[in-house]
Amino acid sequence: MVAGMTGLLLALLATVLAGLGARDQMLVAHLSQRQGARPALLLVAAVSGACAAAIAAAGGGEMAALLGSGARRFLVAIALGLAGIELLARRPRPLPAEPTHSLGAFALVAFTMQLTDAARFLVFAIAALTSAPLAAGVGGAVGAVLAVAAGWGGLISAYQAKLPLARSVLGVILIVLALGLGAPVIAAR
Repeated sequence: MVAGMTGLLLALLATVLAGLGARDQMLVAHLSQRQGARPALLLVAAVSGACAAAIAAAGGGEMAALLGSGARRFLVAIALGLAGIELLARRPRPLPAEPTHSLGAFALVAFTMQLTDAARFLVFAIAALTSAPLAAGVGGAVGAVLAVAAGWGGLISAYQAKLPLARSVLGVILIVLALGLGAPVIAAR
């Protein structure tokens, strides 16, 4: 029960923080600004984010069941490091000048962005660490909905200039956490 609540809250917080200024959030903000805040756009982005979080949590849960505690901690350190590198290295691509109005095309693009972003790496890591994939998946799904809703509603636009710095700081924090979690495992070998 405690691991489940911890997994849910950590995944929720991690997804919201890692989702600030993420490619999917910026794309949703751009499309809703250019085409109007269509509820269908928010629904597609939210469902896509929830599905990506569920896949990440299921993968983390499978790894938790297969690995011992030391190997699991090292896997979590790798996932944290990858999320940190993604936050530091990846910047949102230039947004399309003439975006499509097709929700199907948007769903495909949003899902591929969300499946491989830092937020889902973190959901994977939290599910593996807590051995509570359902709770981590729910937290990640709710966090994904909140992140894309902030873009859809225009809340993120006011802070757009500060987002790269915030993402860089969070990336550095994740890399330091990865090193702190992985180093003892390596030293124990």
